[in-house]
Amino acid sequence: MVNIEIWASGGGTNADVIASFFADHKSIRVRSIASNRKDAGVFKVAKKHNIRSYYWSKEQWSPQEILKQLREREIDFVVLAGFLKLVPQEVVSAYENKMVNIHPSLLPKYGGKNYYGDNVHNSVLENKEDYSGITIHVVNSEFDKGKILAQ
Repeated sequence: MVNIEIWASGGGTNADVIASFFADHKSIRVRSIASNRKDAGVFKVAKKHNIRSYYWSKEQWSPQEILKQLREREIDFVVLAGFLKLVPQEVVSAYENKMVNIHPSLLPKYGGKNYYGDNVHNSVLENKEDYSGITIHVVNSEFDKGKILAQ
């Protein structure tokens, strides 16, 4: 069984879809959901799907603590679904090619530290882009710079 943990900072709409998709999968499951915001809506998504959830406090946001918790939860793969913190290099290295991000634009445009949520969508509209979409990419040590897997 492959255990996925979803990280989200907001409402959890992507986490909800991912949890639903893998609900009856034979070899993949969403084992847990984590957030860096105590009041994130994604905790309601976790409850809805009966998935354990965790809060990353500022004190816990260290490579050693993150890796310790992921090992304890037996996490094989991490999906960032609207997660707004830069993942420490040690964690990226430990989960090389086992951590992906869902970004709300067609990278490389509209990527980076301040490009999330409505910031992305407003920029796309302001620049009168012909089309938009999402990018799924491997997480590396820079915001939205990892290898693109799908758009």
